[in-house]
Amino acid sequence: MRYNIYWLLKYQLFCSLFNSWDFVCGQNRYSVPEELQLGAFVGNIAVDLGLDLKQLSARRLRVASSPRKRYVDVNLENGVLFVNEKIDREQLCGASTECVLSFNVVIENPISLHQVEVEILDVNDNAPNFPKSQIRLEISEIMASGARFLLEAAHDPDIGTNSLQTYQLLPNEYFILDVQEHDRVGRLPELVLQRALDRETISAHHLTLVAKDGGIPVRSGTVQVTIAVKDANDNSPVFSQSLYQVNMLESAPIGTLIISLNATDLDDGPNGEITYALSSRNSAEIRELVSLNSKTGEISLRGYLDYEQRKTFVVNAEAIDNGPYAVPQHCAVVVDVIDVNDNAPELSFTSISNTVAEGAPAGTIIALLSAEDKDSEQNGQVQCRIPNNLPFKLDSPVKNNWKLLVQHVLDRETTSSYDITVTCTDAGKPPLASKKTIRVDVSDVNDNAPRFTQSVYTANIMENNVIGDPIFSLTAFDADSEQNSCLNFTVMNSSVASYVSINSQSGVIFAQRSFDYEKLKTFQIHVRVQDSGTPPLASNVTIDVFILDQNDNAPVIVHPLPDYGSTIMETISRFAEPGYLVVKVSATDADAGQNARLSYHIFQATHHDLFTISAETGEVWTIRTIESKDAPRQRLVIVVKDNGMPSLSATVTIVISMTGSKTISKATSLNKAQELSPKLNLYLVIALGTTSMIFLIILIILSIIVLVILLLLV
Repeated sequence: MRYNIYWLLKYQLFCSLFNSWDFVCGQNRYSVPEELQLGAFVGNIAVDLGLDLKQLSARRLRVASSPRKRYVDVNLENGVLFVNEKIDREQLCGASTECVLSFNVVIENPISLHQVEVEILDVNDNAPNFPKSQIRLEISEIMASGARFLLEAAHDPDIGTNSLQTYQLLPNEYFILDVQEHDRVGRLPELVLQRALDRETISAHHLTLVAKDGGIPVRSGTVQVTIAVKDANDNSPVFSQSLYQVNMLESAPIGTLIISLNATDLDDGPNGEITYALSSRNSAEIRELVSLNSKTGEISLRGYLDYEQRKTFVVNAEAIDNGPYAVPQHCAVVVDVIDVNDNAPELSFTSISNTVAEGAPAGTIIALLSAEDKDSEQNGQVQCRIPNNLPFKLDSPVKNNWKLLVQHVLDRETTSSYDITVTCTDAGKPPLASKKTIRVDVSDVNDNAPRFTQSVYTANIMENNVIGDPIFSLTAFDADSEQNSCLNFTVMNSSVASYVSINSQSGVIFAQRSFDYEKLKTFQIHVRVQDSGTPPLASNVTIDVFILDQNDNAPVIVHPLPDYGSTIMETISRFAEPGYLVVKVSATDADAGQNARLSYHIFQATHHDLFTISAETGEVWTIRTIESKDAPRQRLVIVVKDNGMPSLSATVTIVISMTGSKTISKATSLNKAQELSPKLNLYLVIALGTTSMIFLIILIILSIIVLVILLLLV
C-alpha cells in the first residue's frame, strides 16, 4: 500500500513537470501471448513512433519505472520492446476476458510521453484445480439410495475453451457422478448414491474426481473425495421456502439488502445452530455480485446490476447446523432486475429495396424495418417516423415493425434518389432516440420519347466521295435512363437506301455510293430514332443533303470543230489589218461555279507577235499587219483552262493559211477589245478571288464538322 501511494505521488509530480514542458502523448497497442520467454519480441516502439535509432540513447528512451514489476523493457540499440519479466495473464487479470498491460514510454530532447498497451492473450497454461486437495464428506449410513451430494467445483483460471469443460468420476460400487448443466451457474458435479452404505462394513470410501478443460493439449486436475460414513444428525436446517423471488432496480447502489434468509433446525444445542453460506453452485460472477452474512442470513448487493446483461439471476444459499454429520440444505433466491430507461432503440432494416420504379403505385413497399429496445416493455415501446416532405410514409402492421411505403407518384426525371432518415424514439422518461438513413433510387420507366436538337438538318457532301465514309452524324437525347435511353436509328425512306446507310447505335450516316454533282445535286433523308423501352417511343427528323461540286470535268471545245483529226483549218488574207478577227474558240465545262469558269490562252504560235486571244471570249485577233517575211501557214495551239483546283484544260490546234485576196474588215476591232479587256480582267480577278475565299471557308467548316463527328465516334 505504501508503494502504491508513493508511486501515485511520484507519477503526479512527474505529470506536473511534464505539464510545464512541451511533450507529445500517443498510444501504441501490441498483443502477445502469456508465458513468453524473457527477451521475447513485443513490438518495435522506435519504428512505430518514427524515431531515429541512432538517437535512442541520446534521447534516453525508456520505460517509465513503477513499483510494480517491469514486465516489458526497451532495447536502446534497435528500439524493440521485449519481455523483461515472466507474464502470467491469470496473475495480472484474473478471470477477466480482456487483459491489458499499460505503461508509459518516455523520450527526452524534446521530452514526450507515449502510452503503450500490451494485450496479454490466454494460453492453456493452467489445469483445472480444485479448491482443496481433498474433499471430505460425511454421509449417514441411513441415507437412502438416490441421495445427491454436491461437490465443490473445480476452477480453471484460463478462459474460453481453455477453461473447465467436464468432470469424470473413476468407477466404484457405491457412487456415480451426475454433472448438472446450469446456464447461470455452469457445470456442477454431484455424487449420486447408488447403493446403501454400511459403516460397519466400510467406514470410508475414497473416490477420485477428475476435472478436464478443452485446451490443446487437454489439461486436467484431480481431487480425492473421501466419504466418511457416520451416524448423521437426524435433523437438518429447513428454509421457510425452497425458492425465494425478489425484485431489484438495476440502479440499486452497492450494499442494498436483497433478502434476509431464515432457516430453522429442530435440534438443540450445536445441532440446531445454523451457519449460512453461499453454495458452491454459485459462479464466481454471482459471488462477486452478492454477499451473505453467515450469521444473519442477509444477502446484500456488492456489485452493479445491468438489466440488459442479466434480467434475472439466481443466488444459491445453504444452511448447515453445527452438529456432527451435518448435512447442508439449500435454497435458491431468484432476483428479477427492474429496468430503467438507459438504452436507445436499436433500428434495423430486415428487407430493403433500394430501387423503386418511378411509376410505382401508392402503397408499394420499399423496406421492412424493426426497432428493438433492450429496456423493459414499458420503456422499450418504440415509435418511428420519417420527414413529412417525402413522397413516402411509414405503416406499422405489427408491433415494433414498420413498412416504408410509396405515398405519392415518383418522377425520376425530377428526383432520381431520396435519402430517407428514419427516427425511432422509445417511451422512457426521458425518451431516447436513434436514427438510420437509407438511400432509395428511383428507377426509370419509358415515359420520354427521344428527341433531336433540330427538326431539319443540312448536310453537305463533296462529290466523288469515298464509299463508306461518314457524311453526317445525328445526335438524339432521351431523358430516360439505361435501356429506356438506348437509341436505335433507322432510315425511313427506302428511295435513298442505295445512297446512304446509318449506324443504328451511333447515328452516323455513311455514303453507300460515290456521288456525282453533275447527275445528282440534292436529296432528303428521313431518319427515325426509337428507344428500347417497353413500349418503345420514337421521333423523326429530315436531313437535306447537298452535293458539292468538285473540279472533275475538263473543258470541252465545241467550236470550231476540227476538220482533220484535232487540227482546225482557217484562212486569212495577207492584207488583213491589225484587229482582224481570225476565229472564235468556244468551250463548255460540265462543272459549276468557279470550276466551270473558263479562260483562253495561246499556248504555242508560229509568230507570237502576230496573233492575240481574248481570255474571256476566246476570240483570236491579228495584232499587226502581215508582212511578206511571215510564213504562209501560221500554227496556233489554243489552251482552254477552267478555274478549279487543280485546274483542268483542253487544247485545240488551228492552222491559218495566208491568201492573196483583199481582206474584208470584221465587225469588231481589236483596239476596242483591247480597251475593254483590262477592265473586264480586273472584274473577273476580283470575282474569282471572292469565290475562292468563300469556297475555302466552306471547306474549313466541313473539315471541322467531319473532325467533330470522328471524335464523337471514338
